[in-house]
Amino acid sequence: MNEAATPWLRFLRLLVTVVPGAVWLVLFVLLPTLLVLYASFLQRGPYGELTGPPGLGNYLRLLDPLYLEVFLRSLALGALTTLGALLLGLPLAFYIARHPRKDLLLFLLVLPFLTNFLIRVYAWLVLLQREGVVNALLGLFHLGPWELYPSYWAVLLATVYTYLPFFVLPVYASVERIDWQLLEAAYDLGATPRRGFWHAVLPQVYPGLFAGAVLVFIPAMGTFVISDLLGAGRVVLIGNLIQQQFGLVRDWAFGAALSVVLMAFVLLFLYVYARIQGERGLEELV
Repeated sequence: MNEAATPWLRFLRLLVTVVPGAVWLVLFVLLPTLLVLYASFLQRGPYGELTGPPGLGNYLRLLDPLYLEVFLRSLALGALTTLGALLLGLPLAFYIARHPRKDLLLFLLVLPFLTNFLIRVYAWLVLLQREGVVNALLGLFHLGPWELYPSYWAVLLATVYTYLPFFVLPVYASVERIDWQLLEAAYDLGATPRRGFWHAVLPQVYPGLFAGAVLVFIPAMGTFVISDLLGAGRVVLIGNLIQQQFGLVRDWAFGAALSVVLMAFVLLFLYVYARIQGERGLEELV
């Protein structure tokens, strides 16, 4: 009796474990993505509705130098944010991993997430405005006041601050698994501290660095709230462009085309990351 029921039990286990996830993926990932893809080939009607016939007009509009400039600006913001997170996050991850109170430091690192995201962005607005704290400090040294807000650099600074923990945490996880005996062996073979770090320590941190770069670059490139508040309309990124198409402009077809291009770029970035890091790298990312 039990042997006859075994295939059914296996089938039921398969249903219980696979079907909920598959249904969720179909309803909330696959179908919305297909709808956005289909909408990207339609046109905007007189009242903002989607009309046919399907075509490539929205994608051809992306070749306009204005939109190419917005895309390149977003790409540059993602790259500079990742570079800033690397320069700040790598030494910070090593410092936390080697500190006796690492639990406290990790808590302080994620503490800002207990505050609303908009409040944190508005805090930068207060700091960087003409009568803000930064210009007040510069005034003590007879410098400024500088027009720090609104500007591209204010957006970049706040973006690095926002996504820095996403870079530090995977790098910290890699630093925790470093085999320091390799560094001692390098020293025994006559390596200088610099060469020992470069050849024995840094390669062991590569998975964390790549994972952190992906976790920072993708959301930084698609951000729109930070650029909306700290750019004050002067810094338009692809995220702002998509938001405008689905909101004020009511050109959902063109907004869908922008979204498809952004998704394609993100998938390409993830594909390159998977090719470099393999399945282990994807596990680090998750």
